[in-house]
Amino acid sequence: MDYSSWGPQAIGKPVRKSLREVPAVQGMVIEDVETGFVGEIMRIEKSGGMLVLHLEGRGGKTRSFKAGYGFLLDGEPVRIIAPVKTTTLPPVTRSASGSVVVQGLKARTARASRILVEGKHDAELVEKVWGHDLRVEGIVVEPLHGVDDLAAVIADFAPSPQRRLGILVDHLVMGTKEQKIAERAMKVPGAAGNVLIVGHPYVDVWQAVKPSALGIPAWPVVPRGQDWKTGIVTAFGWPASTPEDLGLAWQRILSRVANYADIEPALLGRVEEIIDFLTEVDN
Repeated sequence: MDYSSWGPQAIGKPVRKSLREVPAVQGMVIEDVETGFVGEIMRIEKSGGMLVLHLEGRGGKTRSFKAGYGFLLDGEPVRIIAPVKTTTLPPVTRSASGSVVVQGLKARTARASRILVEGKHDAELVEKVWGHDLRVEGIVVEPLHGVDDLAAVIADFAPSPQRRLGILVDHLVMGTKEQKIAERAMKVPGAAGNVLIVGHPYVDVWQAVKPSALGIPAWPVVPRGQDWKTGIVTAFGWPASTPEDLGLAWQRILSRVANYADIEPALLGRVEEIIDFLTEVDN
């Protein structure tokens, strides 16, 4: 004998079979068994602690019913229950580099690996665009202040598989002084496989900022033999007589960089390459 239907509800009451539960959805067409009214659910609301369904039938006639038992859906007896709550995901926030921002970020403990760039301005630009990514990965950026002694810098750093070094060099073009310095530096013991030297083709990192970000068609051409930064600032009509003037000029340029879209691809790709190189091994 089947005792599954026994229980308090079976005493003096008809046993209600277990019906499929269907969440109410606007547009669903159901039939009220008791009245025979067939209609489309137009509105769902709570009233007096009850879930009320507002149905519109043929000819625009409307009726309201308490949700629950007593409905047919496509001829099948069902129990209409509350709509399924949908979770609205927060909008994805992007960092200046285009990566997804890690909410509630607590900066990772700094890795032993480092990124070296040629100067303060390079470091500030990398921080502005990739700062969030670097904090997520625990990578520190340090200025080199020139590459003439790059081999000695690498030797002092003592690179290893757990202590990698990524170096970004200005004007790293085939046949230049910078290219020859980089080749010699890679011969330092421990550099192979643990040091990555990449560069962009620009005379200075300033030029890696797209002219469009500054509202100009192109960077001014500075005559050979003239200091490039001084020539640029002079062409812009800004004060250019002291190092402080050049520093203020750079801050004006940097302020026009909102995100990666304001940076030339030749720099974007190299920085991403360095970050990948330093993080491909869990230091």
